[in-house]
Amino acid sequence: MKQNIITPALQNIRITDPLFGRYADVVAEKLLPYQWEVLNDRIPGVEKSYSVENFRVAAGESSGQRQGAVFCDTDAYKWLEAVAYCLAGGKGKQYEQTADELIDLIAKAQEPDGYLDTYYTVLHPDKKWTNLAEGHELYCAGHLMEAAVAYTQATGKDKILNVACRLADLICQVFGQGKHPGYPGHPELELALMKLSHATGQKKYADMARYFLEVRGKGAPYLMEELKATGKDRIFPEFSDYTPNYAQEHVPPVQQTTAEGHAVRAMYLYSAMADAAREFGDADMKAACRTLWENVTQKRMYVTGGIGSSGHLERFTTDYDLPNDRMYCESCASVGLMMFGQRMAALTGDARYYDIVEKALCNTVLAGISAQGDRYFYVNPLEVWPDNCLPGTSMAHVMPVRQGWFGVACCPANIARTLASVGQYIFAQDEKSIYINQFISAQLDTKIRETAVRLSLESSLMQTGAIRLTIETDRPQPFTIRIRVPDYWKDPVFVLEGKTIAPVIENGYAVVAVSYAGKQTLTVNGTLAPRWVAASGRVRADAGQVALAYGPYIYCLEQTDNGAELPNLYVDPNASVQPGSPAEGLPGALPTLHFEGKRLDSGVENSLYGAPRFTFRPQSLTAVPYGLWCNREPGEMIVWLKAAL
Repeated sequence: MKQNIITPALQNIRITDPLFGRYADVVAEKLLPYQWEVLNDRIPGVEKSYSVENFRVAAGESSGQRQGAVFCDTDAYKWLEAVAYCLAGGKGKQYEQTADELIDLIAKAQEPDGYLDTYYTVLHPDKKWTNLAEGHELYCAGHLMEAAVAYTQATGKDKILNVACRLADLICQVFGQGKHPGYPGHPELELALMKLSHATGQKKYADMARYFLEVRGKGAPYLMEELKATGKDRIFPEFSDYTPNYAQEHVPPVQQTTAEGHAVRAMYLYSAMADAAREFGDADMKAACRTLWENVTQKRMYVTGGIGSSGHLERFTTDYDLPNDRMYCESCASVGLMMFGQRMAALTGDARYYDIVEKALCNTVLAGISAQGDRYFYVNPLEVWPDNCLPGTSMAHVMPVRQGWFGVACCPANIARTLASVGQYIFAQDEKSIYINQFISAQLDTKIRETAVRLSLESSLMQTGAIRLTIETDRPQPFTIRIRVPDYWKDPVFVLEGKTIAPVIENGYAVVAVSYAGKQTLTVNGTLAPRWVAASGRVRADAGQVALAYGPYIYCLEQTDNGAELPNLYVDPNASVQPGSPAEGLPGALPTLHFEGKRLDSGVENSLYGAPRFTFRPQSLTAVPYGLWCNREPGEMIVWLKAAL
């Protein structure tokens, strides 16, 4: 049966959370202007984007040359999408005129037949649709469509939506059965077409998305054959290692059972598969999504919700291959995992998918941006030794501090749009229920069966183990509140209007009935305690080690609190852990964690090697949330600690 779970309009959600509300403010007040300056190449010392200038060249407003990454059009599209989400949330109104001017420029760059891609318009007009493996035309089109839907929904202005529809119409004319046999080299368009279909009511866009999913991987691998024809004239020379698995075209998506290839591409593909399974009632696609989700989260995901373990081609490798110091875990991949999890929850009604959404959001996605909003991690390792993060080595991709920008700038803009729209991950609803999926303080105004409902969520989960819901309705229309109950929240007690109740648990949600008008208060008080976590014995990198978790947050040790040479620290897995005051300079009032450990001394001091004379000395240790690391003094960082057995 098709689930009817939807996300309320972001205009009806207000974030009040001390952590995520602060990041929403940072996006609107600091990140949008900073990234706009970057997109216009106006910040000295920061790698140039060329994104806006390329649109000027394509529109005939500049005589310069097209420069930058082949897909850097998407930097502007994702900035526009972030603006849209800020506007929907009641923030960033001062950037609406700038956004409108950018939309005018984008529209001017569009060709008469609807084609829009500055790389091919300016540099290679005779090679359109000939290098889908590397050219990212369809990927760029997808991000345009997502931005267009978001901006139109936020403002009611449809100019950019018309631009997106003209391009979508062209794609529907060019691709399909008996037409161009290709499909996106970098999946993204598929999920964007689904969004565009829902926004416009045009079923042909959803049908096009389904076609791309069904034709992929059938017969000879199209993208591989295309690269053979491209020969040595490559956009990305490193694609000499391009394989059908890397491009998720080794078999049709519905037959895939393991997460393969480029992690971001995989997540966008799987997200579209979940959309299609729901839209078309495709049981086989739904089963494939379940199988792929289980493989990712049970065998190929880090404890932080990071995915994509290889620094070579940003990809998945094999089950349980999860190194900590030279891993990749691109920020965009965790954003993609959140997108996939949200869609799986909507497809199945199962709260467990939001457990992983929460893990990715609170750890890897938060780690990808500085507290001030103007520095970013592309790669998210679980162990950092700054001295060995050297150019020209296998560690060159690991940065010990966040960067101002990147030549491939997908992550900063992706994090911006995600944090600006975090409300979509907090609440969901169907015709008879409101779902609480994240414990992020926020307010929702919505309707259930034409009954107005205001829901205020106040969360002090990380401080007291409690949440408080205030529910206001204008008439006695029965409905239910479904509250996700994660495993880390022990023995929750539900009190509705002063009376303890025992709600039934369905699919990981506690179901609380609401049946009368007026204001009601529901409190949930549970136990939250720090906990030590071990990995499966198959994860070689974590053998004999433990990590520390508190609620959804994974904690790490930083040099600024614990000294250097962090791999020499050991801890008893049964050690008592005490929450403490938040660290000065870190946002969100999240507790620090304190425990006793040991520091190992090998006894070898004056030479590289020598006879072992191991000794331990006690050391008091302090851990902070991994998602907030490197916001104070730069230095070493580590998540996994050796167990003193």
